[in-house]
Amino acid sequence: MVVEEIKAKESHENGIAFPSDKIMLDLKDLKKVYPTPKGDYVVLEHLNLQILKEEFVTIIGHSGCGKTTMLSMIAGLNPISGGNIAVLGNPIKGPGPDRGVIFQSPSLMPWMTALQNVLLGVNRVFPHATKAQRKEIAKYYLHKVGLDGAFYKKANELSQGMQQRVGIARAFAIKPKVLLLDEPFGMLDSLTRGELQDILIEIWNKEKITAVMITHDVDEAIFLADRVVMMTSGPRAKIGDILNIDFERPRTRKAVLEHDDYYKYRKHLIDFLEH
Repeated sequence: MVVEEIKAKESHENGIAFPSDKIMLDLKDLKKVYPTPKGDYVVLEHLNLQILKEEFVTIIGHSGCGKTTMLSMIAGLNPISGGNIAVLGNPIKGPGPDRGVIFQSPSLMPWMTALQNVLLGVNRVFPHATKAQRKEIAKYYLHKVGLDGAFYKKANELSQGMQQRVGIARAFAIKPKVLLLDEPFGMLDSLTRGELQDILIEIWNKEKITAVMITHDVDEAIFLADRVVMMTSGPRAKIGDILNIDFERPRTRKAVLEHDDYYKYRKHLIDFLEH
């Protein structure tokens, strides 16, 4: 697998460049500026990051370091002030179906059923499929996230955890090249959070799409990722450090917790955050 080729601890910002045919997402000298009455506020500056095909990257950093800003720029939802973001070498020009997004709150259409919410994206991305085929795609992903009995329930009748399952199904169903996740489990209780982490990683293992996920949770960052990217505190945030997670896939929580390197990784991340 491509990810196993990553043994360098640092990003290309520090002199390591990956072969261009392996790179899914390339952030070059990225900058984000918000004008204020007191002058420009620079959120991100000189941010460089290359993410490989089929790689799962988690991003951690203190609140206000620009993690969500960076993710929304990759999604095409927030204009770029400087630098460039490319997917498979093509600069992004706004939102597109090549990038699926899962937000912290699922942002579903409350009056629509779970199935209708997933079909919204599927209908747009697969216009040439038959109605039956599109419905089959939507039902398949709702089944994968454990919502067999809730196809025809309206979103506002679902619990928060179930709504987030619909959000995960919706994002995977459009078959994006890159999956962007902005703390998707941040508002859930720990039991639901663990269940949805397992569901997410199970589908990701099968689909093998590039995933970039923001999290505040060090354990979540380690459990899910091939690499954990640490961002410096803002303003003018950039990549501070990158940690390779050399656990075999597929992983179980038990195997990760019992691995000799687990606490070493955990200490590395906590030391960075406390620095």
